[in-house]
Amino acid sequence: MRRSLCHPRVLIGAEREGWVDGVTAVCELCARTKHAERRRGRAAAEMKIEFAPLHVPLRRRLQTAAVVQWVFSFLALAQVCLAVYVLLCLSDWWILGVLYAGWLYLDRDTPSCGGRRSRWVRSWRVWTYFRDYFPITLIKTVDLDPRHNYLFGFHPHGVLVAGGFGNFCTEASGFSQMFPGLTPYLLMLPFWFRVPFFREYVMCGGLVSSEKASASYLLGHPGGGQAAVIAVGGAPESLDARPGALTLQLLQRKGFIKLALKHGAWLVPVFSFGENELFDQMENPAGSTLRRVQDRLQRIMGVAMPLFHARGVFQYSFGLLPYRKPIHTVVGRPIPVTQNPCPSKDDIDTLHTLYMEALTQVFEENKKNYGVPEDKHLNFI
Repeated sequence: MRRSLCHPRVLIGAEREGWVDGVTAVCELCARTKHAERRRGRAAAEMKIEFAPLHVPLRRRLQTAAVVQWVFSFLALAQVCLAVYVLLCLSDWWILGVLYAGWLYLDRDTPSCGGRRSRWVRSWRVWTYFRDYFPITLIKTVDLDPRHNYLFGFHPHGVLVAGGFGNFCTEASGFSQMFPGLTPYLLMLPFWFRVPFFREYVMCGGLVSSEKASASYLLGHPGGGQAAVIAVGGAPESLDARPGALTLQLLQRKGFIKLALKHGAWLVPVFSFGENELFDQMENPAGSTLRRVQDRLQRIMGVAMPLFHARGVFQYSFGLLPYRKPIHTVVGRPIPVTQNPCPSKDDIDTLHTLYMEALTQVFEENKKNYGVPEDKHLNFI
């Protein structure tokens, strides 16, 4: 049997022969080699890809396909639509591009005037599969009187606002049946409504511009029945969206409070349990180089650039699809608001404090039902 140069008997013999130094060097080389092999083994274990099973029910395949098209819509559809429009203008069909440009000009105010929703698009079967992928559940606390207009504050923003889209831009979770007489509108950055073709698609779901004029149009609607949904934390909050995160950007967010006061719209706190569990994100603590770059891009472009990841289509180890984690969106009790066309700073601060207390109450009353430890609490910044 062959013995390793590091074997004790070999070392004893080497000492007698006077060439210990050479064997010692070999032993050190062996130790380094073993250490490298162990590191490679650990790295291989960490990089192990967990593939999806071959025999998956068709229903789950369709759910994954529905989420693939949703992620594509958020991340790439606008760029594709813009490229198609440019190619159209450069082709023999350029006259269609010119005509559509005229339409964009004539229709420029629509995203700020309630949009152009389509009940048919909101009721597509694909949204049912999208809902069931996570799944997404809408929970009603109390009835909402359709004679009022409402401003829903949606928390947390998450990475892609999956709960906000599924509950308020589709009929998959049954919003219209749960809150009869109310029409929900999810507010979105105005930039996206300047992209050809893409704007038509997102307006069909009930997405409208987040400009102040757009929110005022909805909240000032005579006769009530309008529900403007605002992800209050906005793009900056998405940079902190990761599993277990309960930090909300709310302390300095008072513009929506002022809007509610000016129009007498009732405030409704909404907390979406599970929203931050859908994606992992690269570490970007405040003050880090990555966070400074992200903050700068957000200030320049108006959109955040979270470096997120989760799972793929055919494997569960990496990719841009969200994890299959349940989302429970709880619609809290409304806060009555008396119209005040010129609210003072004290009026705004008082109502803002009431809103934070109501949001905290929604969270604390429901957290035990959705897997949040008792010692975890909201952190407002």
